[in-house]
Amino acid sequence: MATNLELFADYFQIHVLDDGSEGDLSDVWTEQAVSDGLGVTEDALAIGTAVNATVTVGVDVLAAQPVDDSDDFDHVVEASLDLTSGRLVVLGCTDYFPDAARFEMPTGWIRVRASRRNLAAAVRSESDRTPETSEQVWLQAWPAPYAEPHIIKRWTDSAS
Repeated sequence: MATNLELFADYFQIHVLDDGSEGDLSDVWTEQAVSDGLGVTEDALAIGTAVNATVTVGVDVLAAQPVDDSDDFDHVVEASLDLTSGRLVVLGCTDYFPDAARFEMPTGWIRVRASRRNLAAAVRSESDRTPETSEQVWLQAWPAPYAEPHIIKRWTDSAS
């Protein structure tokens, strides 16, 4: 069952991490990471967003890898995360950590797929937020062995 959140994507990002993470995401934003919309440490991920605004985030904890639904999204990335605590935390990068949403999962390596849509409308309407103009992020997480980050589908803003 999916959980829906509204998170402020301050600095154009949201964070997905192990509850015990001490990963420092401040240095992950290389030029390539910005292009990929994905910054990675062993136990923390920074998911880039197209807007510096509130985004809708769906979180689905799964038992196995989901089907490929990338045709329904503008930008899709996957990365592995070491979940030693058994609790996945999802929050805006400047949110108060103790109040962040937490999701129970088996300990060990998990895979996180971050799928984003409605990006062009969100970029065009950044100052006029409605459900129709909000960026939507869909996070799916499941137990899986470590694998390198993968960009499944890349969106580029044709207006820039």
